[in-house]
Amino acid sequence: MLNKKLKYLQIALNSTLEDAESIISQLPLDQRIILEAGTPLIKNYGAKGIEMIRLWWERRVFNENYLRPFVSNLSRAVSKTAIAPYIVADMKCQDRGLTEVEISKRAGANAITVNGNAPIETINALIEESKKSGLDSMVDMMNVTQPIKILRALKKLPTVVMLHRGVDEEIFNRDIPIPFNQINKLRASYDVLIAIAGGDTMRDVQRAIFNDANIVVVWKELYQSSETTAQLAQDFLKQIK
Repeated sequence: MLNKKLKYLQIALNSTLEDAESIISQLPLDQRIILEAGTPLIKNYGAKGIEMIRLWWERRVFNENYLRPFVSNLSRAVSKTAIAPYIVADMKCQDRGLTEVEISKRAGANAITVNGNAPIETINALIEESKKSGLDSMVDMMNVTQPIKILRALKKLPTVVMLHRGVDEEIFNRDIPIPFNQINKLRASYDVLIAIAGGDTMRDVQRAIFNDANIVVVWKELYQSSETTAQLAQDFLKQIK
């Protein structure tokens, strides 16, 4: 489960499984990293995409912890890397909430997303089933102008509310801003974790944290593995305080 006292960097893996494996192999082992099986990846590979991301991240954590006893300051070193992988299945559920929770749970996800403009019945069902299954629920408010109205209509609150400027919005309508201004409005009314998505620059990350987001989602700069992957992740994490 997520810790409300921490700030998180959520890395959306939207490309191929080969790129996902390579990126994961280079990421710093940090409890503030959330890995997302992105919607394009899930559409390409199905539940296997979620399963493989969990496998590679678990293997990375296990191998690091296994090797640590051979270095000095054993207890301190192990504690720094004794992290549990946290995987988000970005299903963007629009219907069949119970079924998509079951699929995500079986594949090894820790959290699942549902669209904020899905039927209220679907959102309620997904939140309830997620809680029963031990998953966190994330409501993605992309294309939702008043997220508070959606939350008011729900039987129970989700774990995370994601404020989100979509990729096509960014490309085809530069006037649409990243919804940083919604963060404080939600904070004033609801005790939920808030994620912000739709920006990938260092400045976007800084603004998200300045506005008190709990989770900052990035993907574009880490879409494909490169020689700068590890350094980029480290640079982003430096802003997540």
